[in-house]
Amino acid sequence: MRYLITGATGFVGGHIAEACVRRGQTVRAIARPTSDVSLLEEIGATVLRGDLSDPQLVRQAVEDVDVIVHCAAKLGEWGPVEEFREVNVDCLRIFLDACKGHALTRFIHMSSLGVYTARHHFGTDETEPLPIRHRDGYSQSKVEAEQLVFRYYHDFGIPVVVLRPGFIYGPRDHAVVADLIKNLRAGRVRYPGARGQRALNTIFIRNLIDAVFLAVDREQAVGQAYNLTDGEFVSKRRFIEAVADAMDLPRPTRTPPYWLGWIVTWLWEKCARLRGARQAPQFNFTRWKFIALNLDFSIEKAKLELGYLPRVRFEDAIHETMAWYKSQAP
Repeated sequence: MRYLITGATGFVGGHIAEACVRRGQTVRAIARPTSDVSLLEEIGATVLRGDLSDPQLVRQAVEDVDVIVHCAAKLGEWGPVEEFREVNVDCLRIFLDACKGHALTRFIHMSSLGVYTARHHFGTDETEPLPIRHRDGYSQSKVEAEQLVFRYYHDFGIPVVVLRPGFIYGPRDHAVVADLIKNLRAGRVRYPGARGQRALNTIFIRNLIDAVFLAVDREQAVGQAYNLTDGEFVSKRRFIEAVADAMDLPRPTRTPPYWLGWIVTWLWEKCARLRGARQAPQFNFTRWKFIALNLDFSIEKAKLELGYLPRVRFEDAIHETMAWYKSQAP
């Protein structure tokens, strides 16, 4: 099988590229001229230098591939929705247009559980309609990206599968866990409401990789969306304290009322928008979802239709993750 992986210089895409090579697959990737491609070169991937917004390059990239795993995305807690839409929707449309008429086996679109309404979730499954409008640009653009993917499936028969992973963690992640470590060092982590006992929608990177290959192998997955987590209850406190303990940092103790945390977050965001801030304020609703909301999502559909059974349990996954972070500490 010949795989094209977008975002292969990033955390998720890089791990998927490695897993493909271990399985004997041929890997092709698109990388910006300034991106570090040493990992891709080391595993023998073919790297096309350029930008996802270049239709000619994209047409060249999709030629003769069997599977596309689209991981590339603009991430972030803050910023105009147009900036997220430019990458997460407009570049995706270029890819989908280039796929018309090609005999693809699968187009795996990496979405997010962030597409669901920002509220408490208790076993939410894929039958829940997605909101028309989100508060943040990233989540809004990911909803629009899913709508676009399914339109191309219905109109042009592109064999798409949408995966909605939760909070992805593991070795080589330079985003959320790294930010959490920084905030733990600064003493800025709090547990608003329920003393940190609400669910966190974790998924370890190797569990996610298993789901990707299952989505490629299972014909009934075409045209479907799947929630993905580690399949076990992990509270916010359990995850955060595991990180704090591994890095020899104090465990958070402050537990402000939920209503107070919501008001403070609203005020910080409001002030930041009024002054046209380009950087995310310390308290924002993307972080609020992570730290305050109960994020429990059903993965029964993935279990039944994909045969997805998370192999790596939390204790082993967090140990492996934090061993990597400690190895990177100066």
